[in-house]
Amino acid sequence: MVNVTYDASGSLVWVDPTDSDPTTNTWVYNPGDIAWVLASTALVWIMIPGVGFFYSGLLRRKNALSMIYLSMMTLAVVSFQWFFWGFSLAFSETGSRFIGDLKYFGLKGVLEEPSIGSIRIPSIVFCIYQLMFAAITPMLAIGGFAERAHLGPLLFFVFAWSTLVYDPIACWTWNSNGWSFVLGGLDFAGGTPVHISSGTAALAISIYLGKRRGYGTEALAYKPHNTTYVILGTIFLWFGWFGFNGGSALAANLRAAQACIVTNLAASVGGLTWMLWDYRIEKKWSAVGFCSGAIAGLVAITPGSGYVGSPAAVLFGFMAGTVCNFATQLKFFAGYDDSLDVFASHAIGGVVGNILTALFAQASVAGFDGFTKIDGGWLDHHWIQLAWHLADSAAGLSYSFVMTTIILWVMHYIPGLRLRVPEETEIVGIDASDMGEFAYDYVELKAELPSSYGNQGLGGNREPEHYMMKERESAE
Repeated sequence: MVNVTYDASGSLVWVDPTDSDPTTNTWVYNPGDIAWVLASTALVWIMIPGVGFFYSGLLRRKNALSMIYLSMMTLAVVSFQWFFWGFSLAFSETGSRFIGDLKYFGLKGVLEEPSIGSIRIPSIVFCIYQLMFAAITPMLAIGGFAERAHLGPLLFFVFAWSTLVYDPIACWTWNSNGWSFVLGGLDFAGGTPVHISSGTAALAISIYLGKRRGYGTEALAYKPHNTTYVILGTIFLWFGWFGFNGGSALAANLRAAQACIVTNLAASVGGLTWMLWDYRIEKKWSAVGFCSGAIAGLVAITPGSGYVGSPAAVLFGFMAGTVCNFATQLKFFAGYDDSLDVFASHAIGGVVGNILTALFAQASVAGFDGFTKIDGGWLDHHWIQLAWHLADSAAGLSYSFVMTTIILWVMHYIPGLRLRVPEETEIVGIDASDMGEFAYDYVELKAELPSSYGNQGLGGNREPEHYMMKERESAE
């Protein structure tokens, strides 16, 4: 039987059988806190297909389905990895400063005991909530593979990347033994583990894969094929981010509410800022620009959402919308092909958020939950906080880039795991080549085929348009 009882108020009571002291061996879990964290789990879950729709809408039609598919595939792979050893590597209390051990291998012992994240919720609730963070992070990085990678090897990549990159960074950031946590780093909901790690991984992926066919020419000067998908993905992300940041309070309290307030505010200001920067160039009110800025604002506020006040959130949104907008030009100067600007939005946005958190974190805001005590940031005259955040950001950037590159090159030399598709596959599209399915009934790519290409790689003597068409079968 589970060692849990209920008190007169309906709260769950767990008694530690290894502790004989009645003043320290009793732990009480409020059902409202558990309900809020479980609801936040569902909110973060919807963000994962949200990333898929957002990425899909920004691409060409011939690659639209693959990104939505990859969002669900990533969730499935990481769910198994988290059960297998991911949760233990990130959050076992007996781990090192850099990575956990296998104390919770196969989720052994993960049930009613107090969680490492908060003594106000049991370990099993914290585990499922943190799974959603572990799942969305590699999906963000997968944007670097867009339009030029085989889908099969990505199953292996996601498992390996989650184990070797995400879990160690999550450990050093959130585990009570982690070096950044012990040092005093403030990362409320994942500036470094989620955004810096995934954005930098996308940069490493883009460099490894090389440029897409037609890079630098009119062939890649296309507009997003489905702006509605972009908006829909942004809606899912914005909606889910209330659980992403608000849920990171790990309790239903004023700090969670404050995190929701600053999250919404930073997203709003970020969207308006990016849209206005784009308007100065084309004199058009861009929906894609607004959505890009909103996500940049959400990224930046993530590490500081439980530490900063509402006025600071305005600055978070403005700086993210500005810096990330201009950071999209880095790829033209550096010569890499980050097709979805994952590095500019997430890695750069994460660094912006970390720096601003060091400057504007307040002990009073962190104390909204009634028990958290921090020294604060520069607003509280705690000057060393910036150095700690710069160190954490630099560590996340360098570690993710190096480890991702190593994983990619190891896969490169393993038969069946090479990721880069040949030019013929890139022309036809990942949906047709690797899935045999399409996002829509009809996908026309004939205009993208060079006149000299003929029917090469399209299978026998079939006409290109026949190969690229998928007709809906009649119900009769």
